[in-house]
Amino acid sequence: LMQYNNTHEREQTQAMEQSVMISIRGDQEIRGAEKNTTEFVTEGRLTSTEYGYLLEYEESALTGMEGTHTAFQIRPASVALIRTGTFRSQMIFERGRKHYSLYDTPYGTMTMDIMTDALRSTITDAGGELEIRYAIEIEHQVTGECRFLIQVRPSEAPLIQ
Repeated sequence: LMQYNNTHEREQTQAMEQSVMISIRGDQEIRGAEKNTTEFVTEGRLTSTEYGYLLEYEESALTGMEGTHTAFQIRPASVALIRTGTFRSQMIFERGRKHYSLYDTPYGTMTMDIMTDALRSTITDAGGELEIRYAIEIEHQVTGECRFLIQVRPSEAPLIQ
């Protein structure tokens, strides 16, 4: 009976996971530097969990983080961004709260403070949008403003313009 339950749970988990196309736009305005915008489209996975959604994809040479796995844990009141591999970090976004994290790169480790200004998610099993606007402090110095705009759609759905 236990084996049946484990198999059944695995089948349920697989049924809640789907391949998606992810369109990501990242804007960074770092003090003393030009505004930097990154846009790319990649394939990934969207998994429905008991807490919300898990959105995952592999970084590429285009983002400068090749060899890095990125996951967004999307919950009703917060989002966690977890990177593993070449670049390792965990960032928590929760509107109105400051969260401290470490950013581990091949070049060294930095401390980062994240203050989330806006957090909006319309992500469902059918896709949707995730927007995060936040201020970033590196080594406790106010450094700049950042924004993620992520659009998710099932892989077979037509591209929305």
